[in-house]
Amino acid sequence: MTDARGSAGQNGETNARRTPGTPCWVSLMVHGPAATHDFYGALFGWEFRPGPQQLGSYARALLDGREVAGIGQLPPDRQLPIAWTPYFASDDVNRTAETVRLCGGTIGVGPLDAGEAGRLAIGSDPSGAVFGVWQAAAHLGTAVTGVPGTPAWNELMTYETAGVAKFYETVFGFELEPDVSADVDYVTLRLDGRPVAGIHGVGGTLPRDRGPHWVTYFEVADAEDSLERLVELGGHALGPAQDMPYGRVATVADPEGARFALLHSAR
Repeated sequence: MTDARGSAGQNGETNARRTPGTPCWVSLMVHGPAATHDFYGALFGWEFRPGPQQLGSYARALLDGREVAGIGQLPPDRQLPIAWTPYFASDDVNRTAETVRLCGGTIGVGPLDAGEAGRLAIGSDPSGAVFGVWQAAAHLGTAVTGVPGTPAWNELMTYETAGVAKFYETVFGFELEPDVSADVDYVTLRLDGRPVAGIHGVGGTLPRDRGPHWVTYFEVADAEDSLERLVELGGHALGPAQDMPYGRVATVADPEGARFALLHSAR
C-alpha cells in the first residue's frame, strides 16, 4: 500500500472532478441497512441521508455534512458476498463497460442512470473481484479525504498481480509500478504519477470464502482504539493492528462480514 492522500486538498477537501480511473466512491450493499448505519455511525461518526430513488434503499454516509460513502440494501433473494466496492471515475461509463467486457471482465449491473447524480455500472475483473464505474453528474463522489472516518486507500487482494494488473491498466489507463522485492507480489496503480490504488497478490493465502476482492482502508485517529470500539459494536478483528511503512493497520469485518481495514496513517 502507498499513501494516496495526495488527492486531498486543504482541510481534506478533494478536487471537484476526478481524472478518469481515480477511485471516487465506495459503496456497501447489506441485508440490514439500519443496523449497518448504526455500526458505522458509531465507529466513524457518520450520519445518513437517502440517495437516489433509482437505487432503492440506498443512503449516503456524511461526515460533518460531506459525503464519504454509500450503503444500500441487497434484494432479499440475492445471496452475494457482503463487501465494500470501490468506484472508479469515468467520462463515459458505456465505453468503459464495453472495454471491461472486451478485456475479459463482466458487467453485472448497468450501465444505468442514478437520477441526476450520475451514471454507473458494476462489474468484475477476470479474477472475479467486483468494482464499480462512476460517471459523475451532480454527485462527484467522496467529498473529503485525509481525516478520520474517510476512505484512504483501495487495495485488490488477488491470487497474482500480473494478468489482472494488465486488465486495470487497459480499462482505466493506470500506470503500473511493480514492487521490486522478490518476496512480495504487489503493484501500485498510478495516474499522472500519483498512487491511487494497489493490487496485492497473495497466492493460496487468499480466503477461500472470499476469492479475489477489493479492500477499502478507512482513516482513523488511533488504530487500537478504533479496533476496540469495532469489537464492542459487534464487528470482528481479523488480526491485531500492525505497523506498516505507511502507518498502523488493522484488518477487520463488520457484523455482516464485510472486510475492510482501519488505517492510522504515518504523518
